[in-house]
Amino acid sequence: MLSRRFHLMALVFLVLSILVACSANSANSDIKQKAEIVYASAKDINDMNPHLYTGSMPAQGMVYESLVENTKDGIRPLLAESWEISEDGKVYTFHLRKDVKFHDGEPFNAEAVKKNIDAVQKNAEKHSWIKLSTKIVSCDVVDEYTVKLVLSEAYYPTLVELSMTRPYVFLSPKDFINNETQDGVNGYHGTGPYILTEHKTDEYATFEANKDYWGGAPKIKKITSKVLPAGETTFLALQKGEVNFAFTDDRGADNLDVEAMNQLVDSGNYQLIRSEPMNTKMIVANSSKSENPVSETSVREAIWYSIDRETIIEDLLNGTETPANTLFSSNVNYADVDLKKRGYDLEKATEILEEAGWTLKDGAEVRTKDGKQLTMKLYYDSNSSSQKTQAEFIQASLKEIGIQLELIGEESTSIANRRSTGDYDLLFNQTWGLAYDPQSTIAAFTSEASYLHTTSGIAKAKELYKKIEEVMVSKNEETRKALYADILTIVHDEAVFIPISNGSVTVIAPKNVKGISFKQTQFELPFEHMHFE
Repeated sequence: MLSRRFHLMALVFLVLSILVACSANSANSDIKQKAEIVYASAKDINDMNPHLYTGSMPAQGMVYESLVENTKDGIRPLLAESWEISEDGKVYTFHLRKDVKFHDGEPFNAEAVKKNIDAVQKNAEKHSWIKLSTKIVSCDVVDEYTVKLVLSEAYYPTLVELSMTRPYVFLSPKDFINNETQDGVNGYHGTGPYILTEHKTDEYATFEANKDYWGGAPKIKKITSKVLPAGETTFLALQKGEVNFAFTDDRGADNLDVEAMNQLVDSGNYQLIRSEPMNTKMIVANSSKSENPVSETSVREAIWYSIDRETIIEDLLNGTETPANTLFSSNVNYADVDLKKRGYDLEKATEILEEAGWTLKDGAEVRTKDGKQLTMKLYYDSNSSSQKTQAEFIQASLKEIGIQLELIGEESTSIANRRSTGDYDLLFNQTWGLAYDPQSTIAAFTSEASYLHTTSGIAKAKELYKKIEEVMVSKNEETRKALYADILTIVHDEAVFIPISNGSVTVIAPKNVKGISFKQTQFELPFEHMHFE
């Protein structure tokens, strides 16, 4: 009898132990789950070399840091605690933090700064879109924690361009190959709040909190970027808990449409957070393509008048963005300029085309001139459902006035390559964000890697480029304002950047994630400020 009781008690104890263990495992699982953000990305993080441009900017923003940071309140210290600028504006002296190490334990100091900046400058042609790359004469070590940047001439956006996600950020000297980075690197060790610990191409990348981070170890200990097709796949993954976070990616492609985001919020498990307007989403026209109708100002202007922005905003974007009628919204520095108004007006568009000699013959659907049809190709990001629906809507509108638009969806990297090579008629794009505008987008008007093909075919191209060169070195604020006004007027009148909407960075996250905020760029999120409640 005693033996039976003993066995019964032992069995009860065993069952209770199992239940407690299961409960503990469940609790541990919950803790583990709460300690990790898994975000959906439409593409792989790619090569994380911060001195090149193929890597994911949200990922690079977690790993690498710059000397200074661009904030709502202006430029603030980051890896440099302070700095001085010489009277002639040609020399910047930076005093570095002394408590910083790279992820591999290497010290961050003036030698590391010089090594990185020299590596970027060895590949200066690649960075020509950043005018600073053409102004740097040398980077000199003053002492262990002081470095001097010498420019060929004064350049007012210097600190802004040093604050960018790339290329002027810092990689461990041990990761360099033959003292260079332009042909590849041995590793991806920055000074940032997160360390890249695992990467399986086209599947996922894992970043773990840098416990020795000079700014304090992040509260969220693990972040995973999971590659998923945008749209329904990402939506289902969020519903199932396979991912718990999504946001607008590098190229502005939306992982989820508005309806899906609203459905997740209505479930009560998710929150939707939007930044203030960050960019202008637009169609970029290739003015240099002389054999194509897109090279004509009249055609570009007719397209501008044919876009019903109000309907796009209300019906296609559910009011999540605002109509854009200029390249930059008025809250961008130097962009509050009085420019010609072009609203939705199909009659005006038709009138412009007729005056330009593009006629619509009886029974024809497409206008012709000199035996050539008024037909063009529009490229959109295949990972962006909103770009696709907007492209179809614009295609239908242009058909009403006799313009035939062929729509082609491609990966964002392919579209970026088309932009740099000039192999396009029209393509979707966007300005680069509050931290970069107007100076970086405008500097890119002269860069073959960016918008040279967009601007080089216009009548006032030489005048435009001269004014861009002048504004970047101007020391006088009033002169700078006047030059920017002239620059914006020229490209506006030529209709090479056809604005559609002003967009924001959108985040969908669990309701218990707190501390979600935005940087001045539209590409990164400060994950190090987030925590689970």
